[in-house]
Amino acid sequence: MYNLFLDGLQFPVAPSSLNTRINNMNKTITLMDYGEVNMLKRTGLTDFEFELLLPNSKYPFAVYPNGFQSASFYLEKLEALKFARQPFRFIVNRMKPKGSLLFDTNILVSLEEYEIQEDAENGFDCIVSIKLKQYRSYGTKKVVIQSSMSDDKKQVTKQPTRPTDDKKTPKTHKVVKGDTLWAICKRYLGNGNKYPEIAKLNGIKNPHLIYPGQVIKLG
Repeated sequence: MYNLFLDGLQFPVAPSSLNTRINNMNKTITLMDYGEVNMLKRTGLTDFEFELLLPNSKYPFAVYPNGFQSASFYLEKLEALKFARQPFRFIVNRMKPKGSLLFDTNILVSLEEYEIQEDAENGFDCIVSIKLKQYRSYGTKKVVIQSSMSDDKKQVTKQPTRPTDDKKTPKTHKVVKGDTLWAICKRYLGNGNKYPEIAKLNGIKNPHLIYPGQVIKLG
C-alpha cells in the first residue's frame, strides 16, 4: 500500500506500481594496447514513472484527507508544478496492511512531463501518466574584478557560493484536517519517526491526537 505526496499534497489514489530508474554516468573508453576500461563516475539523476487515477466520483478505496476534490483540482496542481520551474518534494510511504511503515522515498524532483488519458472504460475518471526527475541543488560562483586607478594591477574577489535552492523549513505548522504528527515530521523534517520528539517539544501527551487549527512548533 502506498501513500503518495507531491509538494505536500496527498493524491486520493496511490499508483499500483512505481518505476524507479537510477541512471548511469560511467564511461567506457579504449586504451591503446590495453583495450576497454570503465571509468566509474557518480550516479546520474533518478527517474520516476507512474500512473495515477484521478476520480471524479467519491470512491470508498480513495483517500480524501481534506475532503473530496474532483480530478480538475489535481490537474490544476500538476499544471502549476510544471510551469513553476521550481523543484518540489516527492514522498512515497510504503505501508503494510496494518499501517506499519516498510520504507519510504523522500526526494526533491522536477515534473518532467505528464500525460492525461481519458477512456470510456474509465467513465468520468482520468488516468495521468507522470514522469519525475531527481533535482540536485547546485551553486554559482561570481568573480568581481576590481581595477585600481593608480596602477594596472587588478584584484580578483571570489564571492561565496550562492545556492540555487533557497527553500527553508518553516518554524511552525498549522494543523489541517487529515494531518498526522508523523506526516508533518516527514514533510518538514524528512523523517516521520521524529514525531515523539516534536510531540514532547509541543507538550503533546498523545502524539496520535492533534486537531485542526493547532500550531505545531518544528524546532
